[in-house]
Amino acid sequence: MLLDKISTPADLRRLDKSQLPQVARELRDFVLKSVSQTGGHLSSNLGTIELTIALHYVFNTPDDRLVWDVGHQTYAHKILTGRRAGMARLRQWGGIAGFPRRVESDYDTFGTAHSSTSISAALGMAIGSKRKGESRKCVAVIGDGAMSAGMAVEGLNNAGAAGADLLVVLNDNDMSISEPVGALNGYLARLLSSRVYNSERRGGKEVLSKVPPVKELAKRWEEHMKGMVLPGTLFEEFGFNYIGPIDGHDLDTLLRTLSNVKQLSGPQLLHVMTRKGHGYPRAEDDPILYHGVTKFDPAVGIVAKPAGKPSYTQVFGDWLCDMAKRDQRLIGITPAMREGSGMVRFSQEYPERYFDVGIAEQHAVTFAAGLACEGVKPVVAIYSTFLQRAYDQLIHDVVLQNLPVMFAVDRAGLVGADGPTHAGSFDLSYLRCLPNTTVMAPADEDECRQMLYTAFTLDTPSAVRYPRGSGPGVRVQHEMRALPIGKGELRRESKRRSHRVAILAFGSMLHPALAAAEELDATVANMRFVKPLDTDLIEWLAKSHEFLVTVEENVVAGGAGSAVAEALAEKNIVMPILHLGLPDAFLDHGDPALLLERCGLDSRGICAAVAERFGARPTELGVASVASIKAVAKPAA
Repeated sequence: MLLDKISTPADLRRLDKSQLPQVARELRDFVLKSVSQTGGHLSSNLGTIELTIALHYVFNTPDDRLVWDVGHQTYAHKILTGRRAGMARLRQWGGIAGFPRRVESDYDTFGTAHSSTSISAALGMAIGSKRKGESRKCVAVIGDGAMSAGMAVEGLNNAGAAGADLLVVLNDNDMSISEPVGALNGYLARLLSSRVYNSERRGGKEVLSKVPPVKELAKRWEEHMKGMVLPGTLFEEFGFNYIGPIDGHDLDTLLRTLSNVKQLSGPQLLHVMTRKGHGYPRAEDDPILYHGVTKFDPAVGIVAKPAGKPSYTQVFGDWLCDMAKRDQRLIGITPAMREGSGMVRFSQEYPERYFDVGIAEQHAVTFAAGLACEGVKPVVAIYSTFLQRAYDQLIHDVVLQNLPVMFAVDRAGLVGADGPTHAGSFDLSYLRCLPNTTVMAPADEDECRQMLYTAFTLDTPSAVRYPRGSGPGVRVQHEMRALPIGKGELRRESKRRSHRVAILAFGSMLHPALAAAEELDATVANMRFVKPLDTDLIEWLAKSHEFLVTVEENVVAGGAGSAVAEALAEKNIVMPILHLGLPDAFLDHGDPALLLERCGLDSRGICAAVAERFGARPTELGVASVASIKAVAKPAA
């Protein structure tokens, strides 16, 4: 096998061009077999096999900088850059990541996982290299979906104005190319990328510049003709030389075009057409189903599993449809995450009230704010880490104006195999500091449904944050009821007269806390609301217990536990308090249960932390007498 001989791109570049189609076949087979055994992103990676080979063959990586946008299509890149063996532990604890990471390889020039950053990063590299007097090529590979984001347009605008030596490869996988169109575009692309064509065009412009009317006529004629056969006029208005589109699965065309483009100076944009799932018919036919996969048999394909516990995302999707039936004002918004956010059914049943705004989180939030100004009730379904990208819009356009926009914040807390780029570690911290905003964290599936309904009834900004995957398995009630705002509930009281430890659990941490409480004989409160806090419940717990413990699946810094400490300080209550949550560090990818265990957020970890902090074995904590405890009436539920 040729693939066995390739440990670095330098090995690839030593091969004859005639051998590259075989490398592509072997690489595609390896990616399919490997991902079927580990899970991961499949369709996007099968679609970029030839493009990856051509880029590493033509450019002198890693000295030439190759920046991938999002990075979920870089498995072939990882294999060709010395990480083939590491694919066996892809996205597992201690294994390689599913996205580019600078600490993982010199060939990963920029860490990615969120979209639309590649042009800006590659432009920075190009200008930085020029400032140092270093000659290198900088290439950004960006998908057509990522090009819809404002940041990509900002990067194009700056790159064109700067005149930097930058190549943007637009990987367009929205449609396949028919043979006649592909052949014509391949010919035109090779022509437009050749030095002969570009030197003639520059020379002609110099001559025509002395005759202004003729120059203007020629410019308009060129734009008109190119606009007829090529969709590149827009990019040329940004200052880019547009080339393409070409067939991204035709290695010969890719190699010749990239070799020509490599010789050109200034901003270049190469438009490449690819097909997601290329080479594996099942993925070609259903690229969405095969976008992110778990283990499966490639010979059989993905087989539907029996329905189990509903995920929080499913709970949201069902609630959205039920609520839309009740209230005609409801509008559903997603920034290009229809499937991931559970909005497929809603988009089918209420297409006129469903808006996918593309990869444009900032626009999604301000668009919702505008809707709210007109008396409708927008619901923005958004991942925790995607809402981070629209934080200014959240503050300035929604919260400052106190508009009733509801945020269904998915993927809160640890997300497992996708790793730190997608972990919702900060949302409680960045949401609870906002005025006018109600923040809720459900402990189970039914509570999630009731909180979604509660948030929708409010006339102020609100957020319900829930984790990825399934909950503890609590049956979801069809009935919807509004929860009392800012009220938690007591879920367990110590069985003994003495009360030493009370655990204040937020959201997903309730059930680990309850399990730990059985060992500790601790009192447990399901706090429900991060903002406003149930200060009456907190005060009662503080005055009737010797120690308080807060537990949350969010960073400790500025999180829910910090809010509890602030509430105690306001009431001049001083007592020992232990804050448990995510550490002040980025956690690598891995199984979610393993990650929680390593953070000490499983029941055993909670027990161990309490015992260590308060200096006793778990079984002793519920036995010791506390003579100083005063009789304090419980707050009303």
